[in-house]
Amino acid sequence: MAVVDRLLPDPAGPLPDAQLERLYDYPAGLTRPFVQVNFVSSADGAVSVAERSEGLSHPADKRVFALGRDLADVVLVGAGTARAEGYRGVRAREVRTERRRRLGLSPLPPIAVVTGRCGVTPDDPFVADTAVPPLVITTREAPRQRKAALTGAGVDVIEAGTHTVDPATALAALADRELLRVDCEGGPQLFGALAAADLVDQLCLTVAPLLAGAGAGRVVAGAPSPAPRSLRLASVLHEDGFLLLRYRRAGESPG
Repeated sequence: MAVVDRLLPDPAGPLPDAQLERLYDYPAGLTRPFVQVNFVSSADGAVSVAERSEGLSHPADKRVFALGRDLADVVLVGAGTARAEGYRGVRAREVRTERRRRLGLSPLPPIAVVTGRCGVTPDDPFVADTAVPPLVITTREAPRQRKAALTGAGVDVIEAGTHTVDPATALAALADRELLRVDCEGGPQLFGALAAADLVDQLCLTVAPLLAGAGAGRVVAGAPSPAPRSLRLASVLHEDGFLLLRYRRAGESPG
């Protein structure tokens, strides 16, 4: 008979920042990109309420979300999510500045936006309102004038594929720039592409105690993956009914 462990109630109490940092930190000595994907969903799998994730969030989830940025070399996001959530450059905060300095990271991680048709402009907030020049990952067939306009605005434009963005090529380009600690914040299409290419090393999934009902998208979209990917449950945290789940690629060392 299978043994089932009870995770609730948690007798250990709240985790201090130092322990939370150790729990969510990237592996040491990386030689290739390590991709962490962050998502929040309702209990029935919806990734948004009224087309935004804000309705599913909680202070504990926001704390882990911010920690993901604190520990990353680069924040990777799809253009649709960047547009819907009004992305701007990552902001300096006292805790973030101290943590990144202590860990030997750059002052702030850049935002890297994935868009096959280069459907962003120099006026988009993540370009116009940032302390760190962003990256745009697009394709060779994307309109040249759009790429030229972004380059002129100080954006590092990366061509990763001919017709569609190839995730492996995109990550290789980030690695060339020594951006190995990759914090992917969605959306579902980008997550689906990374999962299909077997490039997801860690999934941080917050499950909100909410039934959103039909209509909203789910955490993964796009073409089906060739085969299911095995994951290992690495940690479970909870607060106010919100579950903060962390999964690692099966077979990797605990962390």
